[in-house]
Amino acid sequence: MPKYVLWGSYCENVLEKRAPYRQAHLQGLQVQKEQGTLITLGPTKDTTRVFGLYEADSEATVRHLVEGDPYWQNGIWTNYEIYEWIQAF
Repeated sequence: MPKYVLWGSYCENVLEKRAPYRQAHLQGLQVQKEQGTLITLGPTKDTTRVFGLYEADSEATVRHLVEGDPYWQNGIWTNYEIYEWIQAF
């Protein structure tokens, strides 16, 4: 199954603004992880960017997951790009 890389950006003051949506965000990620779609996801140390790895049947599936996340729906993630990734090792 294809793998995909997600790169995105966070809003300003993300640590404060994400608080109301954090639990729902983490619960959704846990479901994706349990289903085997999400490999890993998290912020850069400076909390300006988000990085994720997915294993899904299509880029559209990953976009659907990202755009259904409370962080996207509430402006915590401000933009994102998805790239199909070839795992060499």
